[in-house]
Amino acid sequence: MKTLQDYIDKLNALNFKDMYEGDFFLTWEKTDDEIEAVFTVADALRYLREHNISTKVFESGLGISLFRDNSTRTRFSFASACNLLGLEVQDLDEGKSQIAHGETVRETTNMISFMADVIGIRDDMYIGKGNKYMHAVVDAVTQGNKDGVLEQKPTLVNLQCDIDHPTQAMADMLHIIHEFGGVENLKGKKIAMTWAYSPSYGKPLSVPQGVIGLMTRFGMDVVLAHPEGYDIFPEVEEVAAANAAKSGGSYKKVATMEEAFKDADIVYPKSWAPFAAMEKRTDLYAQGDQAGIDALEKELLAQNAQHKDWSCTEEMMSLTKDGKALYLHCLPADISGVSCKEGEVDGSVFDRYRTPLYKEASFKPYIIAAMIFLAKFADPAALLKQLEEKGTPRVMK
Repeated sequence: MKTLQDYIDKLNALNFKDMYEGDFFLTWEKTDDEIEAVFTVADALRYLREHNISTKVFESGLGISLFRDNSTRTRFSFASACNLLGLEVQDLDEGKSQIAHGETVRETTNMISFMADVIGIRDDMYIGKGNKYMHAVVDAVTQGNKDGVLEQKPTLVNLQCDIDHPTQAMADMLHIIHEFGGVENLKGKKIAMTWAYSPSYGKPLSVPQGVIGLMTRFGMDVVLAHPEGYDIFPEVEEVAAANAAKSGGSYKKVATMEEAFKDADIVYPKSWAPFAAMEKRTDLYAQGDQAGIDALEKELLAQNAQHKDWSCTEEMMSLTKDGKALYLHCLPADISGVSCKEGEVDGSVFDRYRTPLYKEASFKPYIIAAMIFLAKFADPAALLKQLEEKGTPRVMK
């Protein structure tokens, strides 16, 4: 059993000083030590909470959330992370703000940030927009702090953009690390990131991109599979290939789900929209062409329906290592016979992995909290020790 000191010792051996007063946009912009620091602090915070020790490091302050797409897990994970550290959460509803009246990004960002310590944004639906918007927000609060308008520069956490979903990919990765008993046991393990059929709308590319952009850093054999036309960003594939070469793992793309699942230790069947269609939707959005967007959605659903055989069935799972690969999903999954007639995964497969899936999701609040913790405090190891020594009960008994 690990102690808090084990996490502190590990943290002290890492170089993550550049994370202080920084932001978190894309995992591949962070060094290996910085990624490891997030995992370590996440585990340390979880350790403290499980031992009924308060991790309240803020006595006041706000976490601002802005979700430009629907969300359950990430929305509540962000709120849980802020609460864990002592911050209150205020959700920015653009429909109820002056943004609807033409207020600029710079003005809105400064007005909501007077007492904000962190801003979490999900903006994932339009190619070339989400990550760019997040950078515009950071530029605005940085200048606001420099001009003396803001007493502090809020940290930005990317809760999903058009390029990456770092909090999800890192929660997935920490789940894998725990399931396989440590990072040292991951080299040579095969993970299949595959497209899967969905009867619902064209979903963002950022989950598969986040997975291949992160998991290639751990010496694993990462395989991407999708039907023709469902390509992801070529720039992210280049990142994955470079990561694999550096870590001693591998990255390749195959044409069938069967080949990807063959002898896989981990599978991640997940629907996403064709890259070309996402680009088209972005153009239609810029033109304000809602009728065009609606027509495109119908086109995407028809295109998806040509690939209903891309599903995580019991037969497909039998191809994996000993037929017992770890099944991952960011949720909600389109479950055949449960949430839809035909979907990403058979009901029997999903039900068998339900508990591990919920455990996978449970890492996300701690990952987000760790990102905030590392950005707001210059000596997080010392602060963790201080929390333990102070020993304030989280729940009075």
